[in-house]
Amino acid sequence: MFSFSKRDFVSLIFIAFAGIILFFWGLGASGLIDETPAKFAAAGRSMSVTGNWLTPISNGIPRFDKPPLIYWLMGLIYSIPNQSSWDPLGSFSARFPSAISSLLLMTILGETLLRWPQKKNNNQRRTAVVTALSFALSPFVMIWSRTAVSDALLCGTFGLSMLLQWRCYVKPRPNSWVYAWIVLGLSILAKGPVAIVLMMFSLFIFGLFQNDFDRIRRHIKPVYGILIAMGISMPWFIIEYILEGNLFLKSFFGYHNFQRYTSIVNSHQEGIFFFVLMSIIASLPFTPLLILGLIKGSKEITRNFPKRTLKPSNSLLVFSISWLLSVFIFFTLSGTKLPSYWLPAIPAAAIIIGQVENYEINQENKKSRLYNICWWLSILFIFLIAFIFLLPIFIPDLSFLNTINDNEMNNLSNQLLSSGILKRGGICLLFASFIGIASKTSSKINLLIFQIPIIFFQLLAINPLFGLIDINRQLPLREASKFIINSRKSNESIAMVGIKKPSVHFYTNKVILYESNTNVNIINLSERLAIEKRIGWEGHQIGSHQGSNSVLILIDNATAKLSHWKLLKPKELRRFGIYNVWRVDILRLQEIAEKFKKEYNLKSSWTQYDPERY
Repeated sequence: MFSFSKRDFVSLIFIAFAGIILFFWGLGASGLIDETPAKFAAAGRSMSVTGNWLTPISNGIPRFDKPPLIYWLMGLIYSIPNQSSWDPLGSFSARFPSAISSLLLMTILGETLLRWPQKKNNNQRRTAVVTALSFALSPFVMIWSRTAVSDALLCGTFGLSMLLQWRCYVKPRPNSWVYAWIVLGLSILAKGPVAIVLMMFSLFIFGLFQNDFDRIRRHIKPVYGILIAMGISMPWFIIEYILEGNLFLKSFFGYHNFQRYTSIVNSHQEGIFFFVLMSIIASLPFTPLLILGLIKGSKEITRNFPKRTLKPSNSLLVFSISWLLSVFIFFTLSGTKLPSYWLPAIPAAAIIIGQVENYEINQENKKSRLYNICWWLSILFIFLIAFIFLLPIFIPDLSFLNTINDNEMNNLSNQLLSSGILKRGGICLLFASFIGIASKTSSKINLLIFQIPIIFFQLLAINPLFGLIDINRQLPLREASKFIINSRKSNESIAMVGIKKPSVHFYTNKVILYESNTNVNIINLSERLAIEKRIGWEGHQIGSHQGSNSVLILIDNATAKLSHWKLLKPKELRRFGIYNVWRVDILRLQEIAEKFKKEYNLKSSWTQYDPERY
């Protein structure tokens, strides 16, 4: 069972190659997406530039929302000599940690199934490849593996730790239990204490379903393991507290962990069934097969529980259900709910989907009726997605393009039609659905062949879509940022008003003062230019030898039309899409700010604590 043949090795190479294509093809071809990825990328690059590898800093402000592993990995890539020459947009370096962690997890998923094929498995190599692709082709994995945030890194490290835990449970080797807890320590450094909570919750549910807490305790050693994981992760938290004090505790633990879990933050209020919907979307178009796997697994748990008849080596399905269930319960109870919170459950869902083919043939060597129903539902899902892609080509007035209402992408509908993205995507999905239909007449059709066209769908439709969105949303900001740097006078500060885009700080590599569009924000900007202090930048009173008589402002069209901003009498330098570059006299800015204070009895608000400030 544990031998690794040449054909197994070829299957593993195929999985790794498919992962490299899916996760790295065109990874740096488009710019960063506002707003969160730009903050991560700026903090990671700052570590490389400043040599401060302890405190993440973005836009001159310590960034305490996530632990440092994601920033360390980004910073290492930014530190490669001549990085800007082969990564001119800086996005490959920022997205690399997400892509490599997903690739590593995808490969280990396949390798685990190759080494430990589950019972009733007629083709272990195909099951391994199907499982790996079920993970990689999840719509959520497609998106977050190409996004410069820490969610994919958490998914990768946590998923790898879970697989190592199960492997140790199945076949413990001397000190093999240590490795899973070392990786869990890295997972804590990727996202925080949520990793260890999910791990312990998953092991508890698995011990309950498997009715085998004793073997878990003896081979996985959770007490010692927690000490190892904390020993790896805690030094950074302790050092950061010594350096930054209560502000670090208040921001990281108080706001970004405790408050996010116990209350609703940033209006991310969702219903109790939110993660039911997320589980459906994240496994498309194979969600019906996931449901079938959960049904089969539940029956296996019911049969096994009283007498403990399931061998450890055949317990991967039960383990995956425990894993998925822990993520579902934990985040359903959370006050703040985001789609990305479901990512750690997707590897478990992929394993469950991969095991479903083992239930295709029943004892009479006939296709299972339930399997056929789920197979046809998967075909229906993929056909409907293909229909959505192709509808704008034939009947534009009835398509989803009419729902696009974004002033930064006014021409996106026409560009989508002319680019061929919709046509290519729809054809790939139609081909996949035809393969699924052909399965009724050919026993050689299987889930793997069904997945191949979806790989091309990712490469020919989803990846180019990133580029098209980049042209509309980020290219004007890159051009404006370049113009600002070339036009900036000595000691002249830079501000962005109205729509706030953290990528402007990343593109300019200068501190940007962000303000909203109300008249209070004029007061804020005036005061900040005079007295605010940030790491690498500080405001100066006008007339000082380090100050400037003007400020460059990047402002969107809608905000520029507001009467209180027109009072600044700006000099318009240039327009980029919906953005204008202004040069504003600081004396005039101060004059208007004082006027608003007196006439409307307004006070500045910029000194108030804001954990989301940037």
